Amino acid sequence: MKFHKAPVSFVGQVNIKVQDLERSLQFYKEVVGFKVIEQTDESANLSADGETVLLSIEQPKDVVRKQARTTGLYHFAILLPERSDLANFVQHYSKFGLQLASSDHLVSEALYFSDPDGNGIEIYVDRDHREWRWHSDLVEMTVDPLDFNDLLSNSSDEGWNGLPSETVMGHIHLHVSELEKTEVFYSKGLGLEVVCRFGSQALFMSDGKYHHHIGLNIWNGVGAPTPSPNSVGLESFTLMLPNEEKRNEVVTQLNKIGATVTERKNCYITTDPSGNKICLKI
Repeated sequence: MKFHKAPVSFVGQVNIKVQDLERSLQFYKEVVGFKVIEQTDESANLSADGETVLLSIEQPKDVVRKQARTTGLYHFAILLPERSDLANFVQHYSKFGLQLASSDHLVSEALYFSDPDGNGIEIYVDRDHREWRWHSDLVEMTVDPLDFNDLLSNSSDEGWNGLPSETVMGHIHLHVSELEKTEVFYSKGLGLEVVCRFGSQALFMSDGKYHHHIGLNIWNGVGAPTPSPNSVGLESFTLMLPNEEKRNEVVTQLNKIGATVTERKNCYITTDPSGNKICLKI
């Protein structure tokens, strides 16, 4: 998990909005395997290790259903420590009779599904980073079929017992309204590097030569609007920075490109050109 700790900048926590908190809690506990470490009538914090918050869910007042063809969350991605964990999860998930998609990306093996409100979720395992194929500064990623027979041959006798404590938030993938200004924001503002491009439709960015910490696409259409504040979907995500010096550097860079940065409690809040809110933390 060297790509998800200092000195690398990485996505630490994702915060989403749902229509029914209790329904979502049941799903995230029973199906995904999170632990609830804090809960109110309107929100809950979820963890894999019982201490570190990876996902928060909230039920806004006057919440409305997920709005189609808008910017915001495509999916958040939960990174498991071992391939056997992913195999165990497949066997566990199959018991619920829910829809599941999959893909072999060369750098990783991934499963895709949605929560009861349509918030996209990826759960995946990385291949050894020494096996990733780089062409100059770009990593090779594909969308190949996942070999389930080979994957399931790696399941363990213990089976699925919830998310392993070493689980981290691997990355986040966002719908945006366009790519040019978005790339400037994430590269010249947040200091991430483009590591893969899917034509003119999507780009993937990271720190420390990870295959991606943030994915960005225009699959909801160029000029896609920002959803209403009380809509199901993304509330914000946290970008973890290694130290105060790095955060100050990022804040300065964001100010230079004209992005708004607001200090709030123990983080700085900024918003990308498509309205996706980011909390800069250390």
